[in-house]
Amino acid sequence: MSSERKALLDKAYPEVLAFCRSLGLVFEVVDLRWGIRSVPNGDHTACELSLHEMETCRRISAGPAFIALLGNRYGHRALPRLIPEKQFEMLLSKLCKDPEGLKLLNRWFIRDDNAVPPTYVLQPITAHFHHYGDLQSEKGPQRDSDVLSWRLTETQLLQLLRSAATAAETDGDITAEQKQCFYTSVTECEIECGLWKDNGESSAIVFVREIPRQKMRDGPKRLLKFMDLTADGLLDPEAQTLLAALKSRLYATSQNILNLHSVELSKGNIDPTRREHAQYLESVCQQFVSQMKARVSSMMETQRRRWGSTEDEKEDVSDWVVEEVGRHTALSAELCRGLQGRQGLLGKLCLSMWESTNARHRPLVVHGAAGIGKTALLCKLAQEMMNVLEAGALQVIRLLSACHPQSVSIDHVLRSICFQICLACGLTLPTPLTANTHVELVMFFQRLLDDVSQQGNAMLIILDHLDHLSHEHQAHKLHWLPVDIPPNVHLVVSTETNSEVFARLRLKLETSESFFEVERLSSDEGKQILNSYMRASQRTLTPEQSCAVLQSFERTGSPCHLKLMLTVAKRWTSFTPLTELHLGVDTQEMMSLLFLSLEAKHGKQLVGGALGYIALAREGLLESELRDILSLDDDVITEVYRHSLPPTPSLIRLPPLLWARLKWDLRDQLEEHWVGGVNTITLHNRQMYKAVSSRYLTAERRGRSLRLLAEYFLGRWSGKLKPVSLPGLSLLLSDRKVPPQPLWFAPGLANVRKLQELPYHLLHAGLWEELRQEVIGSTEWLYCKSRVCGVSSVIHDLDQCSQCMDCTETALVRDTLVLIKPSLDFLDGIMDMSVFYTELFARLFSLATPFPSVIGRVCSQCEEWLITCPEPILIPKCSFLQQPGGALQHTLSGLQGGVCCLHVSPEAELLVAGSDDGVIAVWSLADMTLTHTLLGHTAAVLCVTVISSSALCFSLAADGSLRGWSLQTGRQLFCVLEAVPVDSTPSSTHLHLSEQRQLIFAHTMNQVKVWRLDGLQLLFSRADAGCVIVCVLEDSVVSLSDSGLLRIFQPAGGQQAVETQLKNPQGLTPVTFVTLPKRGKVFVVCEEGFLYQISRAGKQTVSEFPLLPSLLSASEDEKILLAGSGRTLSLFNIDTTDSVDRILDLQHEDSVLSACVSSDCRLLASGAADQLVRIWSVTTGVLLDSFCGSDAPVSSLSLFSGFVVSASIAAPVVHLWSLKYDARHKPRAHVPAGSAHIAVAKDCDRIFYVQQQSHTEVMSWDCSTGTPSDRLAVSAEVCSLEVAQQKRLLLCGLTTGTVLIYPLVLPQETLCIPPPESLSRVCCLALCPQEKHLAVAYEDSVCLFEITSRDSFPTVDGPVATVPLSLLHAPVSSMGLLTDRRLLYGTSCGEVKLHDFSSGSVSSLEPHSSRVTSVTSSNWGTHALVGSEDAVQRLWALKPLALDHVMEYKGFFFEGVLTATFSESDQFVFTGSQDRTIKVWDVATGKLLFVQYVYSPVVRMVTYRNGFVALSQQGFVIREAFRCPEQVSPDYNPLRNVKAQYRVTSREKKPDQQQDPTAHLHDFNPAQFNLKVLSVLRAKPSSTCSVM
Repeated sequence: MSSERKALLDKAYPEVLAFCRSLGLVFEVVDLRWGIRSVPNGDHTACELSLHEMETCRRISAGPAFIALLGNRYGHRALPRLIPEKQFEMLLSKLCKDPEGLKLLNRWFIRDDNAVPPTYVLQPITAHFHHYGDLQSEKGPQRDSDVLSWRLTETQLLQLLRSAATAAETDGDITAEQKQCFYTSVTECEIECGLWKDNGESSAIVFVREIPRQKMRDGPKRLLKFMDLTADGLLDPEAQTLLAALKSRLYATSQNILNLHSVELSKGNIDPTRREHAQYLESVCQQFVSQMKARVSSMMETQRRRWGSTEDEKEDVSDWVVEEVGRHTALSAELCRGLQGRQGLLGKLCLSMWESTNARHRPLVVHGAAGIGKTALLCKLAQEMMNVLEAGALQVIRLLSACHPQSVSIDHVLRSICFQICLACGLTLPTPLTANTHVELVMFFQRLLDDVSQQGNAMLIILDHLDHLSHEHQAHKLHWLPVDIPPNVHLVVSTETNSEVFARLRLKLETSESFFEVERLSSDEGKQILNSYMRASQRTLTPEQSCAVLQSFERTGSPCHLKLMLTVAKRWTSFTPLTELHLGVDTQEMMSLLFLSLEAKHGKQLVGGALGYIALAREGLLESELRDILSLDDDVITEVYRHSLPPTPSLIRLPPLLWARLKWDLRDQLEEHWVGGVNTITLHNRQMYKAVSSRYLTAERRGRSLRLLAEYFLGRWSGKLKPVSLPGLSLLLSDRKVPPQPLWFAPGLANVRKLQELPYHLLHAGLWEELRQEVIGSTEWLYCKSRVCGVSSVIHDLDQCSQCMDCTETALVRDTLVLIKPSLDFLDGIMDMSVFYTELFARLFSLATPFPSVIGRVCSQCEEWLITCPEPILIPKCSFLQQPGGALQHTLSGLQGGVCCLHVSPEAELLVAGSDDGVIAVWSLADMTLTHTLLGHTAAVLCVTVISSSALCFSLAADGSLRGWSLQTGRQLFCVLEAVPVDSTPSSTHLHLSEQRQLIFAHTMNQVKVWRLDGLQLLFSRADAGCVIVCVLEDSVVSLSDSGLLRIFQPAGGQQAVETQLKNPQGLTPVTFVTLPKRGKVFVVCEEGFLYQISRAGKQTVSEFPLLPSLLSASEDEKILLAGSGRTLSLFNIDTTDSVDRILDLQHEDSVLSACVSSDCRLLASGAADQLVRIWSVTTGVLLDSFCGSDAPVSSLSLFSGFVVSASIAAPVVHLWSLKYDARHKPRAHVPAGSAHIAVAKDCDRIFYVQQQSHTEVMSWDCSTGTPSDRLAVSAEVCSLEVAQQKRLLLCGLTTGTVLIYPLVLPQETLCIPPPESLSRVCCLALCPQEKHLAVAYEDSVCLFEITSRDSFPTVDGPVATVPLSLLHAPVSSMGLLTDRRLLYGTSCGEVKLHDFSSGSVSSLEPHSSRVTSVTSSNWGTHALVGSEDAVQRLWALKPLALDHVMEYKGFFFEGVLTATFSESDQFVFTGSQDRTIKVWDVATGKLLFVQYVYSPVVRMVTYRNGFVALSQQGFVIREAFRCPEQVSPDYNPLRNVKAQYRVTSREKKPDQQQDPTAHLHDFNPAQFNLKVLSVLRAKPSSTCSVM
């Protein structure tokens, strides 16, 4: 059936493969007869091998698992390789009259006493015919002779066994079935196993080919090639009889799956060039494809989720957890069975856990050498502890090394543990955002342990092989590992003794009582393991063999070494000569011997290639992938066909039988690894990985193998001819029949294996250009992998690329995904492609020009996709989301409250910050990871300081407590209550350490206390209301009495206090101070304008000081004094003895809050209330750089090693800025976040803002340069800003009632509308669309002014009309002036009114339930939108007045509308909301068309071309175009990417009929939407509702 096989391989298999891939399935074909010579295998394992592969297919296949092709040959009837002792000896007894026959049988069958029970084993053919398997050309004659001799010998042996079996059946010694084993062919055995065993018909398809009877009678000699022959070349009638019986059984029992064909042969062959034969082959292929598709489709009806699907339901957490837990539990149970001994160590571990059950305790650490048996011990410990702990105790076990082929992420481990515990204990699962954020996940895990403990449940967590964790999040540094375990919870971990993890555990846990070493096994324990293993394998060893194994084992005592020897020893027969027992002295040598034996049997290239590719694969390899890759490996192919050409030179592949034989011999060294329902092959343990890498993956071979793997997953050789040089041929171009590797197998169905493997192999093969093109610079790839594998996996890939490649663009793309990750996590990874492309584009837009090769390509792809998107979409026209790059390197999170204080310790590589909620966070500066969260304080942390040499931290808080902490373990060492008065403030509370004297000082204005450094002994305490504690200078306290007496004393020393009277003591009030410990001085600034320099000896110098600083500090070398006052930071030279010389004044845009100087005194960093960090030159005073991105006033700063650390009391994060960065990707500065009032010019060239409500100036921001361009002084606080876009006027409403008007071309020529007589403040301003009129709303009236021009200069006349407001009228909060002198306005109480200035009439419209925040009229005056702080927006038709739509939107956050604008055509209305989204609504239907999350509330919007320009509360300019197709799919859901719900209630529009403004509205059933329903709406469902 070779022609049929080839046809299926060429035509049918690729089609079925594509079909299965489109359903998320893997299609593999195992055809052990393809590509091999007709000579049987010399070790007689072919039948066993075939049946084993069939069992494997049935076990792992979800669909059809067996295809039978049966022609006119019954098949080879092989000798049985094994015959049970009793049966064989009984058969010999039947041949007692045939001594030659007995001699022949005894020559070929030898009893193996190592089998239990003993078995007779057929000897390999080469045992007697040495040249049988020798394929060398020069050995051809001897090989041919041995082949013929074996055929005759095989026939004789079969005849002897059959005659004996026939006699035995006659005598009743065996059954007919037992006799039939000597007659049955391998083909019938396979059909029996695949078709009739265990009801296999449901997973089988059968093809039978018949030859017409007349033709068979006419020319039997022509058909001999297709029939069974005897050893002498004649037709085998017995085989034909058996074949007929087999076919009759098939016809009778398998009609449903049988495909019968009758074919006339041509010259004894199937000739594909003949039309009837081609039709026959085509029919076979079509039947195979159609039946396979039908079977697979039927199977898929029960599948909930497809592998790699982005459209199916997300896998339920419980399903994923059950699969994960099941793998580890099953493996744990398997490892337990093989454990012998270790009872003493198990007892110690159980006792330690039992004793600590009711108290807080440390984790337990099991450690030992590699391969010493730690994993099996922990599995046995888990089993034993279930008998010790109370009933119902929860067991969580993770075998990190055994269940994961490569190193595993700590996030994956913690996530699965948290899910398992929560599901088992009925606790709340972590949110997607928590589960996918490392810091949050670690904190959740640690809280979870306490929650379980408080429930009273017992729980055991076992984490094996911590050294197998990946370096992601610096997991090997164990910052995530809790060291204080609550009662009822036990945590046991293991690691190798010589690993970095073990050394860190020693430091972290401090005490040796938590460590238990696994020592080498004794000889007796090794013997127990040997006997147990052999018993389980139904084998035994001779005494000599056992002795050899145990002697080798005694040298190492390693279970791994012993098990490796036993996997070899169980294949020894009792007659294996001792000289052939090759045992290594240790694990490495044993593996080397194993590899040598495999190479001798299978070939070095095949063994090395197969093992090498498995070792290099990131997640293991599918068997089909491995066969494909080996077929692409020219070295393997050359070795396979070194003695003969392939059957079809145009199609060269590795014969599947060769891999099946190698896999059979490697079955103890390989493991199946199931992920997502797909089975991959991995190596058994890490020792095997190391051995394979050492032997086969030399630098040159590793590079070639990685390149080949990369080419395979790129699909480079799919459908192409690959050259190869074979013996006798110079160059052969052949098809290797490897499948294509598209990114998507079908719409919404990704190629998961390509996503997993390709980036790794491209990177390590050095194919960096392909990596940039296919991965980093492919938006489709970035989206696909983020969606299918999680954005963390993409970030991890790009991290690895950044480490190996010097590519700025790679780092920028990586940082972009880090910025997008919170949104993806919030949506649980289910982000629509449009959102992903928009996010990328809006962050990378401004970087496309300076970085064209990758980022420019990504942006082009984003823009192209967005433009062609078939759904409504907003297309970014600028970067308006936080972009990557620039000076900001890290944003350190881990706190909930604002940062009150921070301390940087470069020596200890730690950064410590205290927050206003009492939490202290500790980060490692080496890897920027959160190492500890120190909990204990109950109020704001006022001071933190670190002793680098001993890794100790001390903190002082507003709850009055002083606490000491170990930064190695994160434990609290001591707590001193009432160290300072409760509710002390940061400015008056100070903490000082004297490392030399080992003292701690805590002081406020009137109190000082001193303790020993261990915090246990109070040495000194003094509180004096008539005395001010100025500072602590080294170990001396400096105090000042009301009379001006200065006293310097040592609280813990014996030296006499120094007292001196200050000069000019009258009314002396210290404001701030700075200590200069190197010079033994303190500088004190007083309210009276003096600077005092005071030494420890009491010497003082007084000089006038030109400012009253809120900030005072000194450089590290104590040569420069920094003083900040208001917007000025002044630098003074204090290098000389007593003089203080002012050298620089550095001006800021807002109040200076913090400053520091670099250690070399060349740079100065300052932080201000305008949210900028500025970098100055100390020598010239030039502003070198400014960093935008803090988004909060910068209240804390520190400089170290080329970095700036900044923090704010108003933000819960710490920023790290690099002073050395690529200026090409510096983000453009933006308007300060949270500005009180903002107005935007239509073309967005300028933005006008008032940063704080108390400010009396309007800033003009130049968007082209990213800097303030002008400062407009005003006479009072601003309460409203508007821009007349066409007339280019800026209008400022003041609290005094004055309206200032600035012509933008001549801002100095200011116009003024005086306040009304009542002097009421301006509430808001409004311009009509033509800007001919201006409405000013005061607290008691609304006035209308006319804007004209005289001599090309704007003038304002009026008021031309006034609307008085009653005293009970709520203030106007927003209004819109229409073209026909009508005013639509809303109040802070939700009232909405329409006033006609021409007629004086007033109409009350439908009120809102909360403050009206936005009243916007359309460009053509046909509609107006009224929005409020509640969830309701109303779209009114103005001509005539009628309520067209009520649009209600309830989001995850606050839902109030802040601003709105209509498109140029008035077809759409854009709204910016408090929930940080921009929404697009259709004016005609009221339908919601699009929702975009922009991370910050949008506070201003103006129409711009085919979209809008907006400004977010963070200060980012948003410029976007809206594109909407003419027809929107009815299935389109605008809420698919947000957690929200909305409804629209629309007016029934009747032509030529006057409508009441609130009549004829359609509404939903109120139960569908939890909002306050208007009383005038009727309960009729709307056709435009979308729910979450």
